[in-house]
Amino acid sequence: METYRTPDERFAGLESFPWPPSYADVPDQDGGTLRMAWVEAGPSDGPVALLLHGEPTWSYLYRHVIRVLVDAGVRVVAPDLVGFGRSDKPLATTDHSFARHVEWVRSLVLDELDLHDITLVGQDWGGLIGLRLVAEHPDRFAAVVAANTGLPTGDFDMPEIWWQFRRAVESAPSLDIGRFVEAGCLHGLAEADRLAYDAPYPVEEAKAGPRVMPTLVPTRPDDPATEANRAAWEVLTGWEKPFLTPFSDGDPITGAMAPILRKLVPGAAALEHPTIEGAGHFLQEDAGEELGRVVAAFMGR
Repeated sequence: METYRTPDERFAGLESFPWPPSYADVPDQDGGTLRMAWVEAGPSDGPVALLLHGEPTWSYLYRHVIRVLVDAGVRVVAPDLVGFGRSDKPLATTDHSFARHVEWVRSLVLDELDLHDITLVGQDWGGLIGLRLVAEHPDRFAAVVAANTGLPTGDFDMPEIWWQFRRAVESAPSLDIGRFVEAGCLHGLAEADRLAYDAPYPVEEAKAGPRVMPTLVPTRPDDPATEANRAAWEVLTGWEKPFLTPFSDGDPITGAMAPILRKLVPGAAALEHPTIEGAGHFLQEDAGEELGRVVAAFMGR
């Protein structure tokens, strides 16, 4: 597996993201290893929140959430998915699959970090991957916060706006990562934040992860990930631990998933599910502190 490792100097000067990275090698499932990065903050003996980002962001997305959770005494672990942020980036799109991304995160979180009693906070692909982990290793998770995410099986079509996004990513000669993130925010991005999202990718060929991820979402019943996602749903429809769905009010891509999750997951039934108002798909950017307060209150209930 041929990979790219972003030079450290690309991440210099991120004043709003002061936490130093940690690194571990995980099996690449091709006979070698990949280096995965994560940031950790808060008390080492605090309750654990696992913050999983999606496409095409990295753990920088959670900087506002992290501050609120740390002030609440939460131990925060925020990895960068393989192909994103400070983690290694396989250069071939064929090196990426839904199953591999689940296994890469599992190797880091459960094997290397050996986390237990985890509260998952997953948005976008962070929910797709995280919900699979919850379903496949339910004993390691205490609760779930699913925000602007879901777990497609390919049995129902994705919304047209998602197909527009997928086509735009597939066809763009040069993938403008910062612009794509900004398009998912209702309040835009500061120039420094756009540069932070561009930082992991000084060369175009390193963007194989962001470019291929939309194609890995199951869109037909015979997708390679469909069987495993259906199996995950069988577990989730019996999940009675707390399951919170603080979706934003301005995300046309995932908004329809909120009532489905609340209806089908038993652990969601007895909870009040807040709506994060004035926020788009990347609600961590538009309303990160509010989301942090919601998660902190949920974990301290």
